[in-house]
Amino acid sequence: MVNEARETRSLADSLRSALQAAESSQRGYVLTRNEIYLAPFATAAKEAEHSLELLKASAASYRNPALQRLDTLVRDKLAEMNESVQLQRNGQSDDARKIIATHRGKALMDEANVFISAISRSAERNLTDAVQRQQDSLRLLSLSTYLAVLFVFAVTAGIYAIQRSFVYDLRRANDEIRSINEDLERRVEERTHDLAVARDRAEMLLAEVNHRVANSLTMVASMVGMQARASGSEEVRKILSNTQARINAVGTVHKQLYSTTEVQTIALDDFLPKLVEDIEGSMRGEGLSARVSQEVEQIALTTDQTISLGIILSEWITNAYKYAYPNRSGDIRVKLRKAADGTAILSVEDDGIGRGQKPVAHGTGLGSKLVQAMATALGGKISYVDRNPGTEARLILPLSLGSRGSIDA
Repeated sequence: MVNEARETRSLADSLRSALQAAESSQRGYVLTRNEIYLAPFATAAKEAEHSLELLKASAASYRNPALQRLDTLVRDKLAEMNESVQLQRNGQSDDARKIIATHRGKALMDEANVFISAISRSAERNLTDAVQRQQDSLRLLSLSTYLAVLFVFAVTAGIYAIQRSFVYDLRRANDEIRSINEDLERRVEERTHDLAVARDRAEMLLAEVNHRVANSLTMVASMVGMQARASGSEEVRKILSNTQARINAVGTVHKQLYSTTEVQTIALDDFLPKLVEDIEGSMRGEGLSARVSQEVEQIALTTDQTISLGIILSEWITNAYKYAYPNRSGDIRVKLRKAADGTAILSVEDDGIGRGQKPVAHGTGLGSKLVQAMATALGGKISYVDRNPGTEARLILPLSLGSRGSIDA
C-alpha cells in the first residue's frame, strides 16, 4: 500500500512536470520561431503520454470518471500544443499564436492540474494512512510486549527471553518508522529546492531570451539603416528608414522586458518616453528638429498590445516630423490619458501645415495599413482632427477596471 501510494504520487508529479515542460517549449517555439525548442517539446510530450499511461495503470483505486476526465484533458492539451507547433512549422505564425491567445491551452492545463493535484493528494493521504496504521500496530505491539513482560516475570525465565526479543523488534520497527519519516522530509526538501532552482533558471532564461531578441532587433535595425544610407533611391531610403523605426519600436519593448521583473505587462509611463527618445534620435539623424513633449498617465498593457501601440505611436510621430514640419522646427505633443467612460485616449498633436482640405484616404500606404491593423488588434478606433493649424491623430481604446488601467487581453 505504501509503495503503491508513493508510485502514484511520483507518476502524478512526473505527468505535471512533463506537461509544463512541453507547454514551455511549445510557447517558446511559437513566440520566437527558434527550432531549439522542438526537441525538448517532443521529448516532454512523449514523457507526458508515458506518465499518463503508467498513472492509469498504477492508480487502480482511481478508476472513475475523474481519471477518465484527466485522460481526456491531457490528450486535448497535447493535441492543442501539437497543432500550434505544426502551424508554426508550416509558416502559419499568426494562426499558431491565435491558438495560444485563445487561452484554451491554459484552461486545459489548469483543469488537468486540478485532477493531478487531487490524485497526488489522495496518494499522499493513503501513504499517511498506511504509516498511521503501522504506528497503531506498533502501539498495540508495545502494549502486548509490556503484558508479556509481566507474564514472563510471573511464570518462567524462558518467557523473559521472548520479551527481550519483542523489545528488540519494537526498536527495529521504531527505527524503520523514523527512517521513513526522515526520507519523506528529505524528499520534500529536495523537491522544494528543485522547484526553486527550476523557477530561477526559467526566469534567467526568459530574461536572456528577451535580451538576445532586443540585441538582434537592434542589429537588424542597424543593418536596415546602413542599407538605407547606401541606397541611391530616395524612395527606397524613406521606406527603409520607416522600417528601421518600426523595428526600433519593437526592440524597445524587449529592452523593457529584460530590464524589469514584470513580464506580463508593460508600464506605458516607463515605455513611451524611451520609445519617443529613440524616435527623436532617429529623426535628428535625418536632419529634422521638431520638439516632442509628453503627458503619459499610469496605464499598463500586455507585451503584444504594447508592441502594437508602439508601432502606431512611431508612425504618427514620424509622420509629424516629416510632413507637419518638412522644412522647419515645431512642437509635437504626445498624450496618453484615461477617460471617464472607461477608455484610454492616445493622441499626437502638431501645429504644422495640416492635412489640407482633402481628407487622406484610409488604407493607402504601408504606414496607414499598419496603423489600422494595430488599432484593430487593440480593439480601438482611430480618428484624425484638423486643428487649424496642425493635425491631431487620436486612438481611443477600451480599458478594464484594473488598478493601473490594464487593457484586457
